[in-house]
Amino acid sequence: MDGTQTVLVVDDDLSIVELMTDFLEYEGFRVETATCAEDARNLLSRVPVDCMILDVMMPGQNGFELCKQIRAGHDLPILFLSARDDDADKIRGLGIGGDDYIVKSASPAEVVARVKAVLRRVRSKEPRRPPTFDYGRLVLNPSAREVRVAGKTVPFTPKEFDLLCLLAEHPRQVFTYESLLDQFWDGVGDKHTVRVHIARIREKIERDPNKPQYIVNVWGVGYRFEGKPK
Repeated sequence: MDGTQTVLVVDDDLSIVELMTDFLEYEGFRVETATCAEDARNLLSRVPVDCMILDVMMPGQNGFELCKQIRAGHDLPILFLSARDDDADKIRGLGIGGDDYIVKSASPAEVVARVKAVLRRVRSKEPRRPPTFDYGRLVLNPSAREVRVAGKTVPFTPKEFDLLCLLAEHPRQVFTYESLLDQFWDGVGDKHTVRVHIARIREKIERDPNKPQYIVNVWGVGYRFEGKPK
């Protein structure tokens, strides 16, 4: 292994595949490509991939459906690349496990920058973290990137895990929407982006997501984590 990170580009538009391949390879990435969902699944079964750029609208199975399948067995970062920029698609993409949603009007250089940003977040190490954060029903293990709820391991995407860890490591500290956008989305997006991810985390850790005990709203400002580690 030479340490080179691999990006899988999935798009039925060959011109976009070729353009993204050129830009990613220039930045030192190894690139794998697929033009449909079936090819992407087959490739993931035999090639280690660090990150995926996934088109939404493809013939046959679309990107949203493929993302749901991938999330059942992989936690690699997934960045949606779509010609559609309406909020409904963006919220849907983030809600099913996407780490970012990029409109195709963005320059290839911006897409590469977003790939680098999400990989930095996934690979960043914080050696001062304790082995685990035990909040009773909720236990986080940062080194293993594992979350246990009521004694059962619950799957998290990379961004969901990092977001939960940030909040849990700073109980009672208020994090604004803007600060979370800056830290996890490089300032790109809006409150909906943050809300979708928080809602997804609550579905996994709260007894009643509509009456959260761990991640609570600070109305009009953002969120804070309630609870004391054992």
